[in-house]
Amino acid sequence: MPARLLPFLVLGVGVVVVSFAAILIRFAHAEGAPSLAIAAVRLTVAALVLAPFAWLHAGGEILGLRRRELGLCMLSGALLAAHFWSWITSLEHTSVASSTALVTTNPLWVALASSVLLRERPGRAAVAGILLTLAGSVLIFAADASSTSGPRSAPMLGNVLALVGAISASGYLLVGRALRARVSLTAYIWLAYSTAAVLLLAAAVVTGESFMSLPWAAWMFMVALALGPQLIGHTTFNWALRRLTATFVAIAILGEPIGAAILAWLFFEEGFTALQLIGFLLLLAGIFVAARDEKSRHARN
Repeated sequence: MPARLLPFLVLGVGVVVVSFAAILIRFAHAEGAPSLAIAAVRLTVAALVLAPFAWLHAGGEILGLRRRELGLCMLSGALLAAHFWSWITSLEHTSVASSTALVTTNPLWVALASSVLLRERPGRAAVAGILLTLAGSVLIFAADASSTSGPRSAPMLGNVLALVGAISASGYLLVGRALRARVSLTAYIWLAYSTAAVLLLAAAVVTGESFMSLPWAAWMFMVALALGPQLIGHTTFNWALRRLTATFVAIAILGEPIGAAILAWLFFEEGFTALQLIGFLLLLAGIFVAARDEKSRHARN
């Protein structure tokens, strides 16, 4: 396999793995796990699993980080905590398809911020990919808004929370993109995950959220969420950020709603309409167009 294709393959594997996140969260909710508990356990387990490896391979780097770099790692972790708290809570109120479609509208926010902060101005093909993926997300959301399938206790609240999750995730991607040129992957993800875990656990204490008495099945789903979508999925995203643009990584993550919607149909019988299928096709088209643009950039460089 040509070396230039490896980042695209790794990113694709990450997208498949994170597609299971909403399903595992919905299973944990069914077992009585609160959203804040799910977010806290997800990041805490991930940080604990990474800790020995991080200090063995990057301990000196972590201790030697300058104040600015350390502060940015903590900012990234805070954005990650906000992302998971808001998005996981959204799944209590709206469908998997709508929540995952809205939370992965990152390209709009990342492209706008990248052009200003990182001076990564997307080319015409990338802009076309962004527009296609956003159009797909809008169609999925519009179709789901008129559907009666799935839990819809407060769909407007769920949709707003998913959008908050998208904006905070965009900030997380942008900070990671800025840091990955100077900080190793191991040091960065451990500091970001640990910061997010501490903040979420503190929020659980402040709000009086108790989750130690949850049934074993809830813990099983939460741990699986940490080991799969978090450690494998999100780590591949951070690995790819050093090799691909933040805009393309955000666009590729839009493959998650497709996988999540299919899995929701299989596990929870949350059907999707012809309009949603059109939306999925537009998402795939957008990812393909953006991938072609990214490959051409690599070829020129």
